[in-house]
Amino acid sequence: MNIRQLQFLVALSQEKHFARAAAVCNISQPTLSSRIRQLEEELGVPIVERDKRYIGLTVEGTRVLEWAKRILADCEFLEQELSELKGGLTGRLTIGVIPSALPVVSLLTSPFCVAHPGVKVTVLSRSSVEIQRQLQDFEIEIGMTYVENEPLKHVRTLPLYQEHYILVTATNGPLAGRETVSWEEVSAIPLCLLTTDMQNRRIVDQAFRQANCEVSPQVEANSITALYSHVRFGQWSSVLPQAYSAMIGLGDSLEAIPITAPSVSHSVGLIASDRDPPSPLASAIMAETAKLDLTDLLSTV
Repeated sequence: MNIRQLQFLVALSQEKHFARAAAVCNISQPTLSSRIRQLEEELGVPIVERDKRYIGLTVEGTRVLEWAKRILADCEFLEQELSELKGGLTGRLTIGVIPSALPVVSLLTSPFCVAHPGVKVTVLSRSSVEIQRQLQDFEIEIGMTYVENEPLKHVRTLPLYQEHYILVTATNGPLAGRETVSWEEVSAIPLCLLTTDMQNRRIVDQAFRQANCEVSPQVEANSITALYSHVRFGQWSSVLPQAYSAMIGLGDSLEAIPITAPSVSHSVGLIASDRDPPSPLASAIMAETAKLDLTDLLSTV
């Protein structure tokens, strides 16, 4: 058994197709199939359910896949740690970020990249559920998500700032010009909101329920950019995080009004797997981020 065989198995589980997995691994399909069969022979268990095409993994194959991901992650962590000892971290840091925090993530990645110029960074928009799953499957090193609202398992957390909520609406809209608005008032106007698989939407829905009102938005999207476009060019308003308007700006045709009664806030922060030893890249960005005061930075934007 060797590392390449484990890489082939992980690729096959992700692509669910022998030819596509072989292309990802830059080998021929017969070579990939042969190496998977070798792994099955060496371990003495069937790993892949086969017919004329890939069907899935056996029960034993699922367990082998779990160990393969751990082993490959440990190998990657070893390479990262050795690069740090040789003069500076290298590798790729992949961050899963909830949509509502995407405008803020550059406040973390910018100082991190200055401190670690040898590291490349990939930022992915993900739901909070996807972030936790991808951490467990070693598909990302770090997540930026809500740290208190819904249960988190087997992670280290670093709270960063409190997310507050605003009504983003046209300057000629029915609630324009107000210093604050209530959740009940917001529920009575045409809205576009995030889809219900997003934790931000579940938070917003809970706020409406606390105000004894329900909403049924005509437009839903899993992208805050799409919501902004609908507010900017359509007849809808939206509930967005205050940090979004602070970082992006709204222009002359829109305004942001704080939503109160009740006042709602939720903590956003970084999460990383609590496994030992930890990912050197995850530990590095947590250490750099711990030096920042994001509440202060967001208030000055």
